[in-house]
Amino acid sequence: MVDFLFHYFDESVGPFRNLSDLEPEAAKHVLQEIRVQNKGFTSRRSADYLFIRRSLEAKARELFIEKGGRPARPLPHYMTFGECPWLLEWYENGKELRIPITHFDPLPTMRVQDGRKYRGQVYTLHEIYQVIREFGRNYDGKGGSERYIEVQIWDDTPLTAWLSL
Repeated sequence: MVDFLFHYFDESVGPFRNLSDLEPEAAKHVLQEIRVQNKGFTSRRSADYLFIRRSLEAKARELFIEKGGRPARPLPHYMTFGECPWLLEWYENGKELRIPITHFDPLPTMRVQDGRKYRGQVYTLHEIYQVIREFGRNYDGKGGSERYIEVQIWDDTPLTAWLSL
């Protein structure tokens, strides 16, 4: 059983700082600066990354609401379900936060559409354990889109202690 959610970030920026919280033009500017500085995995994102990201976040929000979720934020914070230490390599000065899983809920698998029945859905904590029992979980960072389970946090309240870091 997974007891913690993990958040991976660059120490120079701090935790829970993401492009989605910026206005679209500001996000484009920041992403361009990251590309120019060749800083980590984000510098290699595709030209349409921000468009795709915002589209998928809108879809995840819609599905979360359909499941009864009440997002307090317009866009989510991102974490992983369980440890993925290889994600530290995505950042120049990678750090991780380990936060107890209590208080957290939705888990989407949105972008890849390969016919697998668990794709394009949002899962509650209870539901994700059922998906893992049926399909397993990749812990080693290999396997493309199967490398980790992303968690979207739609409320600042359970992260208050870490948002000010």
